[in-house]
Amino acid sequence: MIAHGRELVSAQCLARTLLADFFNILRAQGGEIPVSVQDLLSCRIRPAMSQTQPKTVRAFFSTLADKLDPEVAEGLEAVYQFDLDGADGGQYQLQIRDGVCHVSEGTHPDPHVTLTMSGEDCLRVLNGQVSGAAVAMSGRLRISGDVGLALQLASLFPSLRP
Repeated sequence: MIAHGRELVSAQCLARTLLADFFNILRAQGGEIPVSVQDLLSCRIRPAMSQTQPKTVRAFFSTLADKLDPEVAEGLEAVYQFDLDGADGGQYQLQIRDGVCHVSEGTHPDPHVTLTMSGEDCLRVLNGQVSGAAVAMSGRLRISGDVGLALQLASLFPSLRP
């Protein structure tokens, strides 16, 4: 627990609050963030995942399509490219169209957004051990293309939230 003003809050809650403040400043300067600040401030702890978590990036990506929330993805057409380096690296693409997700290995010729990080960090994010925002704020995640789509990933796959 960390003292924040007169309250004691968890480190996770404080990080979300600081991130929400950052998003509010960005919005005030004309940027758009398609994520609910209320979601960031909820500070709820997600119960541990009941299933055994995949141990490799390839194993996780092979199960990712089934984790998409089709209602949230309805009407969305997006291609996410993951370029992962390191021992558990590789290239993966998520193609989402009208509530359905297709995952394949390789590089898409024209993705809407590309996320570049280590395979180890990607697996930790996908397994819900750390948030994508935390990895991005540490500088270990590079995003190119539509940043708004990158921020939407957590809402598209709600069971993966830390």
